[in-house]
Amino acid sequence: MTAAYPIMLAGRPLAVTVSPAAAAALAGRSTPLVVECELYFSCLIRKRVQILDAPRADTLCTVVDDRLTVCFRPVMTRACAVDAVAGQPELETFPIRRPEAFVPRWLRLDWRHGGWQGEFGY
Repeated sequence: MTAAYPIMLAGRPLAVTVSPAAAAALAGRSTPLVVECELYFSCLIRKRVQILDAPRADTLCTVVDDRLTVCFRPVMTRACAVDAVAGQPELETFPIRRPEAFVPRWLRLDWRHGGWQGEFGY
Protein backbone atom coordinates (compact mmCIF):
# COMPACT_ATOMS: atom_id res chain seq x y z
CA MET A 1 0.00 0.00 0.00
CA THR A 2 1.27 3.46 -0.91
CA ALA A 3 2.33 5.56 2.09
CA ALA A 4 1.38 9.23 2.29
CA TYR A 5 3.13 11.81 4.45
CA PRO A 6 1.53 15.24 4.78
CA ILE A 7 4.44 17.48 5.77
CA MET A 8 5.16 21.19 6.00
CA LEU A 9 8.09 22.66 4.06
CA ALA A 10 8.83 26.35 4.55
CA GLY A 11 5.38 26.77 6.08
CA ARG A 12 3.56 25.22 3.10
CA PRO A 13 1.86 21.82 2.95
CA LEU A 14 3.59 19.21 0.80
CA ALA A 15 2.03 15.78 0.23
CA VAL A 16 4.77 13.14 -0.03
CA THR A 17 3.68 9.82 -1.55
CA VAL A 18 6.00 6.82 -1.21
CA SER A 19 5.33 3.69 -3.27
CA PRO A 20 5.49 0.27 -1.60
CA ALA A 21 8.78 -0.46 -3.42
CA ALA A 22 10.24 2.87 -2.22
CA ALA A 23 9.07 2.20 1.35
CA ALA A 24 10.84 -1.18 1.25
CA ALA A 25 14.03 0.43 -0.11
CA LEU A 26 13.86 3.13 2.58
CA ALA A 27 13.47 0.49 5.29
CA GLY A 28 16.68 -1.18 4.08
CA ARG A 29 18.78 1.98 4.32
CA SER A 30 21.17 2.68 7.18
CA THR A 31 21.20 6.44 6.50
CA PRO A 32 18.37 8.85 5.67
CA LEU A 33 17.57 9.47 2.01
CA VAL A 34 17.65 13.13 1.03
CA VAL A 35 15.23 13.99 -1.78
CA GLU A 36 15.71 17.43 -3.31
CA CYS A 37 13.04 19.11 -5.45
CA GLU A 38 15.07 21.39 -7.70
CA LEU A 39 13.30 24.20 -9.55
CA TYR A 40 15.62 25.57 -12.26
CA PHE A 41 15.15 29.10 -13.58
CA SER A 42 17.15 30.26 -16.60
CA CYS A 43 16.15 30.40 -20.25
CA LEU A 44 13.44 27.95 -19.29
CA ILE A 45 12.00 26.38 -16.16
CA ARG A 46 12.86 22.79 -15.30
CA LYS A 47 11.73 20.57 -12.42
CA ARG A 48 14.05 17.80 -11.26
CA VAL A 49 14.12 15.45 -8.29
CA GLN A 50 17.61 14.66 -7.06
CA ILE A 51 18.71 12.02 -4.56
CA LEU A 52 21.52 13.26 -2.32
CA ASP A 53 23.65 11.88 0.51
CA ALA A 54 23.10 15.00 2.63
CA PRO A 55 21.10 18.23 2.38
CA ARG A 56 22.80 21.21 0.77
CA ALA A 57 23.41 24.23 2.97
CA ASP A 58 21.31 26.51 0.73
CA THR A 59 18.09 24.45 0.69
CA LEU A 60 14.81 24.47 2.59
CA CYS A 61 14.46 21.03 4.22
CA THR A 62 12.04 19.07 6.38
CA VAL A 63 12.73 15.75 8.06
CA VAL A 64 9.83 13.41 7.25
CA ASP A 65 11.06 10.61 9.52
CA ASP A 66 14.35 8.92 10.42
CA ARG A 67 14.65 7.54 6.86
CA LEU A 68 13.58 10.48 4.68
CA THR A 69 14.35 14.19 4.38
CA VAL A 70 12.68 16.36 1.71
CA CYS A 71 14.27 19.59 0.44
CA PHE A 72 13.42 22.37 -2.01
CA ARG A 73 16.09 24.29 -3.93
CA PRO A 74 15.40 27.01 -6.50
CA VAL A 75 18.46 27.48 -8.75
CA MET A 76 19.58 29.44 -11.81
CA THR A 77 22.54 29.71 -14.16
CA ARG A 78 24.57 32.83 -14.82
CA ALA A 79 24.42 32.45 -18.60
CA CYS A 80 21.42 31.71 -20.78
CA ALA A 81 23.23 31.11 -24.09
CA VAL A 82 23.97 27.42 -24.65
CA ASP A 83 27.25 28.20 -26.41
CA ALA A 84 28.42 30.27 -23.42
CA VAL A 85 28.75 27.20 -21.20
CA ALA A 86 30.89 24.13 -21.85
CA GLY A 87 29.52 20.97 -20.24
CA GLN A 88 27.01 21.32 -17.41
CA PRO A 89 26.27 24.91 -16.38
CA GLU A 90 27.23 25.82 -12.83
CA LEU A 91 24.14 26.34 -10.70
CA GLU A 92 23.66 28.86 -7.94
CA THR A 93 20.82 29.49 -5.56
CA PHE A 94 18.12 31.65 -7.10
CA PRO A 95 17.52 34.69 -4.87
CA ILE A 96 13.75 34.40 -4.50
CA ARG A 97 12.26 36.84 -2.00
CA ARG A 98 9.53 34.37 -0.99
CA PRO A 99 10.80 30.85 -1.75
CA GLU A 100 7.87 29.33 0.13
CA ALA A 101 5.61 30.55 -2.71
CA PHE A 102 7.40 28.10 -5.04
CA VAL A 103 7.45 25.05 -2.74
CA PRO A 104 5.74 22.16 -4.56
CA ARG A 105 2.36 20.84 -3.42
CA TRP A 106 3.19 17.16 -4.00
CA LEU A 107 6.13 14.79 -4.34
CA ARG A 108 6.00 11.16 -5.47
CA LEU A 109 8.88 8.83 -4.68
CA ASP A 110 9.35 5.35 -6.17
CA TRP A 111 12.02 2.66 -6.45
CA ARG A 112 12.19 1.10 -9.93
CA HIS A 113 14.81 -1.01 -11.69
CA GLY A 114 17.27 -0.60 -8.82
CA GLY A 115 17.07 3.21 -8.63
CA TRP A 116 15.11 6.08 -7.14
CA GLN A 117 12.50 7.82 -9.26
CA GLY A 118 10.75 11.00 -8.22
CA GLU A 119 8.55 13.75 -9.51
CA PHE A 120 6.92 16.81 -8.00
CA GLY A 121 4.30 19.30 -9.03
CA TYR A 122 1.99 22.15 -8.15
